Amino acid sequence: MYHKTKSYRVFYVFNLTFLLVTSLVCLLPIIHVLSVSLSSASAAGANMVSLWPVGFTLESYKQTLGNSAYISAFGISAIRVVLSVSLGMLVTVLTAYPLSKIDSGGLKGGKFFAWYFVFTMLFSGGLIPAYILIQRLGLMNSIWALVLPGLVVSWNIILMLNFFRTIPRELEEASLMDGGGHLTTLFRIYVPVSLPAIATISLFIAVGQWNAWFDGLIYISEQHKWPMSTMLQALIALPLQSNLGTITGEDAANFSERTIKSAKIFIGALPILAVYPFLQRFFINGIVVGAVKE
Repeated sequence: MYHKTKSYRVFYVFNLTFLLVTSLVCLLPIIHVLSVSLSSASAAGANMVSLWPVGFTLESYKQTLGNSAYISAFGISAIRVVLSVSLGMLVTVLTAYPLSKIDSGGLKGGKFFAWYFVFTMLFSGGLIPAYILIQRLGLMNSIWALVLPGLVVSWNIILMLNFFRTIPRELEEASLMDGGGHLTTLFRIYVPVSLPAIATISLFIAVGQWNAWFDGLIYISEQHKWPMSTMLQALIALPLQSNLGTITGEDAANFSERTIKSAKIFIGALPILAVYPFLQRFFINGIVVGAVKE
């Protein structure tokens, strides 16, 4: 059989080796950051930590979790992600549904709108017009300055409308024959069937919003309103004392600038690391559904 041929075995070994090396390249920096955050200040300062904690201590995490500014930034980022995912998916679904009817003639001028979204992927107004727009709308120093500009993502809309096109039209026709309108068909037929695509796009939005730091830097001038990624960027760019204040000599023996930075970075990465495994099954289902429909 094909899977027992020599060429297949060579490809299998090469593919497995490549994926293993890629996984290690992605995983080792995370392990190193975790090890530094759990090590003593002297060990971290002497660069003695590699992939295992030296002088194990939780003082850096106690300091980080006791920092009200960091907890506030973490909460702002969480609210930002929730608003961006919920509102962004609503906009994406409501936009992709009518655009998916272009081939059937259900939307007049649909091709114009489709190409309009494609155009926005290639050209943009730039940073200065975006800043002026946010300023004129009165959104400066508010969470909406972080959420609203990223609600309409053309790439996500294209992904969703292409998935909608794979749904059999018989399901829609059955819903319309039973008296359901387009909104009923969308939310009772299309959305439940499209959960793999919705989960995938939601993860894209969540990761992008959680890691975004530059918009917080230019739109939020009050530091206590910064999202976590913006605070982490400032933490890395500036000395520790600029972010946490003066550290006493007794505290400096338990944790250092490097260990606290590592603890903050690792805690900041935890939400994405925790959410991804739960959404992985939707990715697998999406691949299976696409294969069966083809």
